[in-house]
Amino acid sequence: MKLIDTHCHLYSEEFVGDIDRTIDVAISAGVEKFYLPAIDSNSIEAMFGLEEKYPGRCVAMMGLHPCYVKENYKTELEIVQQWLGKRKFAAVGEIGLDFYWDKSFVTEQYEAFRIQMDWAILHNLPIVIHTRNAMQETINLVKEYVPKGIRGIFHCFSGSYESAREIIKAGFYLGIGGVVTYKNAGVAEVLEKIDLAHLVLETDAPYLTPVPFRGKRNESSYLKYIVSKIAAIKNCTEEEVAAVTTANAEKIFGL
Repeated sequence: MKLIDTHCHLYSEEFVGDIDRTIDVAISAGVEKFYLPAIDSNSIEAMFGLEEKYPGRCVAMMGLHPCYVKENYKTELEIVQQWLGKRKFAAVGEIGLDFYWDKSFVTEQYEAFRIQMDWAILHNLPIVIHTRNAMQETINLVKEYVPKGIRGIFHCFSGSYESAREIIKAGFYLGIGGVVTYKNAGVAEVLEKIDLAHLVLETDAPYLTPVPFRGKRNESSYLKYIVSKIAAIKNCTEEEVAAVTTANAEKIFGL
């Protein structure tokens, strides 16, 4: 079973001293690639270090996470722009809108999101979207860029069926992670109506750990629990879930 973790923060401090085992166990579980979303300039060195240590397996993105759009966001965006001009990345991400933690910089979040989508189009890269408490606002903004060729993934999708339909209509994939295993999250009910052709797999490690390890640190090897849950929801084999979602990931990342 060949799997791709389309979104994991394996460079984060939670994996210091344990990253080699984490990746070895994941590879043994069938995970062949690990896509690393950027957060802000403080995450870049560790992310590049992991990519260098595991060439061809760990692949970096570049972007400014909406939760890190603060007073210095223009300086942070300049760093993103510089890196996008220096080398190839898998995607511009993770970017988007987050109105959950702090709404002090809503205007700046919109500006940063627009700028980074423009850069994605310029560099012919997909985007990986983070959205929290801002689903419809995010969808509406993305729709403006669909005619320009924007494409990508709505990471950690946990919205309604109506939102899923809008996202799919825009040509985007739904990133499905550990939340699908949570009893009252509602994601399972949405996926009953969604074809596998619109899904990619992710862990968001070290966050959003699936059942039965919820509350502990997440890691990429736990993709198998997400696969198992989706197979049960869709009444198909785990092999089919793995094959279709891996092909989707390869398509969006241009493999």
